[in-house]
Amino acid sequence: MSETTAAQPSVRRTAAHDSAFLRACRHEPVPHTPVWFMRQAGRSLPEYHKVREGIPMLESCMRPELVKEITLQPVRRHKVDAAIFFSDIVVPLKAVGIDVEIKPGVGPVIADPIRTRADLQRLRPLEPEDVGYVTEAVGLLVDELGDTPLIGFAGAPFTLASYLIEGGPSKGHERTKAMMYGEPELWAELVDRLAVITAGFLKVQIEAGASAIQLFDSWVGSLAPDDYRRSVMAGSAKVFDAVAGYGVPRIHFGVGTGELLGLMGEAGADVVGVDWRVPLDVAAGRVGLGKALQGNLDPAVLFAPTSVVETKAREVLHAASALGTSGHIFNLGHGVSPSMDPDALTRLVAFVHEASAR
Repeated sequence: MSETTAAQPSVRRTAAHDSAFLRACRHEPVPHTPVWFMRQAGRSLPEYHKVREGIPMLESCMRPELVKEITLQPVRRHKVDAAIFFSDIVVPLKAVGIDVEIKPGVGPVIADPIRTRADLQRLRPLEPEDVGYVTEAVGLLVDELGDTPLIGFAGAPFTLASYLIEGGPSKGHERTKAMMYGEPELWAELVDRLAVITAGFLKVQIEAGASAIQLFDSWVGSLAPDDYRRSVMAGSAKVFDAVAGYGVPRIHFGVGTGELLGLMGEAGADVVGVDWRVPLDVAAGRVGLGKALQGNLDPAVLFAPTSVVETKAREVLHAASALGTSGHIFNLGHGVSPSMDPDALTRLVAFVHEASAR
């Protein structure tokens, strides 16, 4: 057993252990295909906008009672099979002292980007007391959710590095790639420090009661496979290895990562998320045996008539069933759009449950 997993405490076993979601993650028989949605906690829900009115995003992530309410809202409304912890990928960066702000309509903005070796000193390991509000919020949620599992989450090292280097969102990730290609030793140290911070953030959530975790790598689809293997994979693998001893399912998801799916599976995930660009049977071949799949309805389909949504959802379910495995979790191929009709999501959950149970 590796040094990172040897001394980890046992995980709090919750009533969710035998839920359809966790059984699917473990390739066990399920009564129906479990379904949840990325970015389901808020975004399109009017009740979300009401409770968050006047409260900045990062502040809302630091109020345990508010986090509990927002996380529970889609579970109540849609009857999804899992809750996703309401937070943001830059929360652990804020917690270790990085000056970051989430600007409406823009996204995370870093006041002083990380560009030199001296800048790395600002990235210290995250301690549980840095995010006491996370421990409290997860505890409140696990007590309230009962047999519905809670998914913890964090941003992957590459995506966090991109925000830190660019100073905010970027389409081309030019500064990020310039460091990765031109200063590989500096890049490797940055990714390693971020892996330690990310692993610490996930450990806090797991030890407080999260039943699974998902690592989001929003921007990694901008890389070629060789660059991923050479410069990024070790960081993600370090995160997954650090939490392996807890025994909770580990999900890995990125956008536009069709050519990286096999490598993302190799990094250590138990479940690999698939966006809508790659059919599930093709994804299964790339990921290989032993991994569950999550996905992969195109989010834009939800804006079409209900009959179309059901036809496309049935196609996803059929593709998954053709693989001959119970290891499928229905999800969108990316997150819920802010302008999406919440009722369309509710209807989709009911349809997936009914169609897959038959």
